[in-house]
Amino acid sequence: MTTTITLGTRGSPLALAQARMVAAALQKAHGLTVEIVAVKTSGDRIQDRPLAEVGGKALWTKELDLALLGGETRLSVHSMKDVESERPDALVILATLPRADVRDRLIGAASLADLPQGARVGTSSPRRAAQLKRHRPDLDIMMLRGNVATRLAKREAGEVDATLLAAAGLDRLGLEGVGAPIPLETMLPAPAQGAVGIECRADDGEMLVWLSAISDPDSFGAVTLERAFTRALGGTCHSPVAALATVDGDAFVLSAVLYSEDGADAVADTVRLAGGDVDGAAQFGRALLARAPRSIQRLFA
Repeated sequence: MTTTITLGTRGSPLALAQARMVAAALQKAHGLTVEIVAVKTSGDRIQDRPLAEVGGKALWTKELDLALLGGETRLSVHSMKDVESERPDALVILATLPRADVRDRLIGAASLADLPQGARVGTSSPRRAAQLKRHRPDLDIMMLRGNVATRLAKREAGEVDATLLAAAGLDRLGLEGVGAPIPLETMLPAPAQGAVGIECRADDGEMLVWLSAISDPDSFGAVTLERAFTRALGGTCHSPVAALATVDGDAFVLSAVLYSEDGADAVADTVRLAGGDVDGAAQFGRALLARAPRSIQRLFA
């Protein structure tokens, strides 16, 4: 008899596309039937204020957590860059699908240099705002939230001259040709950007086995280190931080940058770590923050 499991996800087009990817992977690996349950999150309902003012990244996860803990769902699917560093002890992120393009794409110009003087660029990300200001202090950064279609529509309507979106999300929505990729040397991504994570209850032994078969080891290892680095910083949604771990032989190279809000100050470094060395990633984060000027340290207090 075919086993049916319930998978909780946000209801945005991108979230549903990612949920279908997970469902297809589970069906292929185990012959499971997956019922996708769209859960309305606070982050989807509140669109007129920055996340940091109304509860941070938990706005994307708390309703999904309640459904999972209450037995309404058996899995949750997340865009990992939107998941807070501290998670409930009763839940465990056990798998990630193969990571997609980690870069940001600029919508509205061929490059940052091609943006007109004083151009209005819409973003709600402190990281992106700081990086933009660091390269182009003349830009007018405006708060812009909403799903991919909403932000693209607002730019088309002239509310802003340009915006930034994750390449991975655009690709998963079939918008591969939209926007100009920004080199990683210019804008390092948010920790865990481009990764789709799958979470279950820690006591669900059967699901632990099933998920292990669909997790991509390199993606999972990179995201684990990036999240350990971020957790050690003790930051919030106000904290502009970028980090990326990449495979280097039998280890990972973790690169990171911390910024002041206006991007004028930045501290960056790179470290080589063994897979699973979360203590090393945390130590790296604390050491980087200790070297930062006060304009940066105060954002992580």
